[in-house]
Amino acid sequence: MEIIKKPKVEKVRMLERFTAAEPAPGTLYLTATHLIFVDPRNKKETWISHMHVGSVEKLPLTPGGSPLLVRCKNFRSATFVFQREPDCHDIFTSLQQLSQPVELEDLYCFHFTPRSTELRQPDGWDTYDLSDEFRRMGVPNDVWALTDMNAAYEVCDTYPSLLCVPAAASTAVLLGCSRFRSKGRLPVLSYLHSNQASICRCSQPLSGFKARCLEDEQMLELLRGTNPSEKLMYVVDTRPKINAMANRASGKGYENENFYQNIKFYFFGIENIHVMRNSLNKLVETCESKTSAMSTFLSGLESSGWLRHVRSTLEAAQFVAASVEQGVTVLVHCSDGWDRTSQTCALAELLLDPYYRTIHGFQALIEKCWLAHGHKFTDRCGFIQQDPKEISPIFTQFIDAVWQLSQLQPQAFQFNERYLLTLHDHVFSCQFGTFIGNCHKDRQDLRLSERTYSLWGLTAQHLSEYTNALFDPTRFPGALKVGLPPQVVRFWRGMYSRFEFGVHPRECLLEVANYLSDHNQSMRDHIRLLEKRIGQLESRLNNADPESGESADGAATADKLADRRHINDQVNANLQLPPLSVDQLTRELDSVAVDWVSPRGVRECSCTTSFDHFSKKFHCWRCGDIFCQRCLDRWQRLPGHLQGSPAPVCRPCYRLLTNSQSVDSQTA
Repeated sequence: MEIIKKPKVEKVRMLERFTAAEPAPGTLYLTATHLIFVDPRNKKETWISHMHVGSVEKLPLTPGGSPLLVRCKNFRSATFVFQREPDCHDIFTSLQQLSQPVELEDLYCFHFTPRSTELRQPDGWDTYDLSDEFRRMGVPNDVWALTDMNAAYEVCDTYPSLLCVPAAASTAVLLGCSRFRSKGRLPVLSYLHSNQASICRCSQPLSGFKARCLEDEQMLELLRGTNPSEKLMYVVDTRPKINAMANRASGKGYENENFYQNIKFYFFGIENIHVMRNSLNKLVETCESKTSAMSTFLSGLESSGWLRHVRSTLEAAQFVAASVEQGVTVLVHCSDGWDRTSQTCALAELLLDPYYRTIHGFQALIEKCWLAHGHKFTDRCGFIQQDPKEISPIFTQFIDAVWQLSQLQPQAFQFNERYLLTLHDHVFSCQFGTFIGNCHKDRQDLRLSERTYSLWGLTAQHLSEYTNALFDPTRFPGALKVGLPPQVVRFWRGMYSRFEFGVHPRECLLEVANYLSDHNQSMRDHIRLLEKRIGQLESRLNNADPESGESADGAATADKLADRRHINDQVNANLQLPPLSVDQLTRELDSVAVDWVSPRGVRECSCTTSFDHFSKKFHCWRCGDIFCQRCLDRWQRLPGHLQGSPAPVCRPCYRLLTNSQSVDSQTA
């Protein structure tokens, strides 16, 4: 590419905070998609996607060379020191252009080709369907109807083509209400609870100081009427009231209580996108501070206000969820209804419905509340060159809030921290087309489902990595109730200091729990097979007739053996195993590792790839050794498992198994 002026620079040093060792010189490579630093002494590779690069800054010259600071959207901060200033300048100018494409068509997702043939282009695009999600909630029904009046996106171009509205609402009411709402975002159903209370969403009304709209008033009355068991409906404006009042000067604002009957209004102080952007910038500055004083970090954390903002979104969502659970329908809006509204609705539904706390359900929640209803991912995440004032960490804040809930009640969530971090990383990586565009219409116009890969296709292939070993769906079958005192909202070190390798524990407790869960699963399956084989051996040993005689002992022994054979026959009736032989028993016993290597002391894979805090270590279920993801890329049935489900194995074990197993062995 012409943009890449220097694809390789040698004798570059990468500086790391909290590491006392002198950085070793390595080689820096600049490709069409990544910046790669290879440290031969520590056998380590650092890959930085161009789309993850948030800013590039040339620092003042030092006696050691010319430093280049690269800040990333996934909170990696890397400083590279070049021996020659021209090399530093060439990398600087190239990175500036590569990290800020001009057109959406230049994004990585339109050129990405996976290394593995197992990930197919259509995978994941059919995972979610809005009409299926409505049917899961029992819609359409007597009071709610699905309408395709927005099929051509003429009513609202930032809403999906399929809308759920009150069945009694006429077309005239819907159109009139849409014209009275900012960006045409009329009230529509987001979630229907089992008690018929619902969460609806919209944008602010164009009320100004005195304007009113009869169709809008009728629409809100129809929304209230969808829940006949409750006379009141709540309208939750997620903005600070002073901000909503200021919007009246521009002809917008909030609902006039004198014009809307049987409705109670609440304001929540969730700040706007500019405050959130500044807050996160201050948090990042605090995390990158060169001083290690505790007071400096705590004062920086407090002055950023980030935890306070995360808590405010959780409090709004908690109020909405509690209201719906009590049987009250809630209408949520902010200014345009695609930032704070998406946060509040999604978090409230996460609290209310255990389905959304599963991996598949969480994907459906993101698709519905964020993608389908028009959160502006392209603008808020800064995928291409644009007005920097449009960039804001709204989705980052949502992911943080979900993590806070998962820490309060770990058993309620099927997914783990790694899953949330993977989602956050790939929102900004632009490697997949899932989050490209500002609305559903944009994604259709770009034909993303035909031209790009889906993130959901990738996550479906690695569910074991993202599953929380502590998940127990029986503990929280309904709404999730959590307390939100200030003490429980924590700084998420795994997100904002993930790449500061000197500040993390050697092993994450949840990762250890996952290792133990996998080992336990393997052992249980192996034990079931051994119990089966023991039963077969007992039957074979007892097949000989009991000694002839009329004694009571002889008769009792015969009855006992007959009962044992009968029980054994029942257990084995539906199981087909290879014939019992010494060779087969040896093969089964050798195919399952009883002892697994402890992950604590393992620093690198056999391929010399180093492990860090974020690198997941994978066990081979046959030999019990630890490998990196690239080396443990085979799945094979183990003869020593009863169920016969494919298990992860290393390449040497895979070759042994495929050469020695019988013809009926299967690979994943």
